[in-house]
Amino acid sequence: MIRLLLLEDDPNLGHTLIKYLQHAEYSVDWAKDGEEALELSYHHQYALYLFDINVPLINGIDLLGELRDAEDFTPTIIISALVDIDSVTKGFMAGADDYLKKPFDPEELLIHIKAKTGELRPKLRFKDFEIDTKRQSIQYEGKEIFLPEVQKRLFISLVQHYPNPATKEKLLEFLEKPTDLALRVNLSKMKKLLSIDIQSIRGIGYKIN
Repeated sequence: MIRLLLLEDDPNLGHTLIKYLQHAEYSVDWAKDGEEALELSYHHQYALYLFDINVPLINGIDLLGELRDAEDFTPTIIISALVDIDSVTKGFMAGADDYLKKPFDPEELLIHIKAKTGELRPKLRFKDFEIDTKRQSIQYEGKEIFLPEVQKRLFISLVQHYPNPATKEKLLEFLEKPTDLALRVNLSKMKKLLSIDIQSIRGIGYKIN
């Protein structure tokens, strides 16, 4: 089950979203202030963050900035009633992947969540590989194969971007210690394990062929 972290201090909206998302078969942890959200993020791994901005103790934008500085690149959707361009810009500059303006229909939020978790494209195919993005599993010629976690995430990202390259910045997000050397080493190991061709695109990133 996909696990989400919701940061929302409005009890009515929080209860509504929790009920709706659980009905949609998500596991949701609900934090009502920024410090609680920060603590939960340290102890659990989430597929996606849903952050309001105006919450007690640490606002959503400052919290997201702290997480990104700590190399937590979990996809994040800002959900906020602040609709001015300055607030939207600050959200994206802090590292948000999406920004949804309140009020919104829960169905609209669900579509945004599925887009960020890859559920709108539940199965990807590349040559004889098939990827189940919901289970984060990889099959080759119908048999499941297992890769180290970092290499698995790199491969899935490359397939998601195929036939276009994935940017180096995007791929570095999957590394515990993101350096160019570490990225090249992991791609080289993955290339040998899967017997695939990975092309370096100068100034952009990498693509599979």
